[in-house]
Amino acid sequence: MALVGDANFTASIAPWLSVPDGDAALGFYTRAFGAVELEQLPDETGHIVVAQLSLGQARFWLQRDVDSSPAALGGISVRMVVIVDDPDAHFARAVAGGATQVASMHNAHGWRTGRVVDPFGHHWEFATPLVQAR
Repeated sequence: MALVGDANFTASIAPWLSVPDGDAALGFYTRAFGAVELEQLPDETGHIVVAQLSLGQARFWLQRDVDSSPAALGGISVRMVVIVDDPDAHFARAVAGGATQVASMHNAHGWRTGRVVDPFGHHWEFATPLVQAR
């Protein structure tokens, strides 16, 4: 069994986002973020209940769950940082696709970063380190 700190330990974190409308969320993330749909679980009427998407190698899930969405909980539940080579392009695409700018693209603390909120209340930062770690 591999443990944290072991050279053979691997892990990934895949956020699971609660949204009030699975169809709208799937459309938004594929259009505005360029996400790729990997899997979907529709209900008996064909509407999306759960979907798995990817942004490059990063995966995330969405689920139609009105009661757990940020709007139902009174605010953001988590903030995601998407580390990419060209955060300005991803930020611009997200805003053009319907995300709302929270913080414009800027350089701070060794990072180029900007933040948007999607139509469902989830906050996303697109970022890249300004200097590569040694």
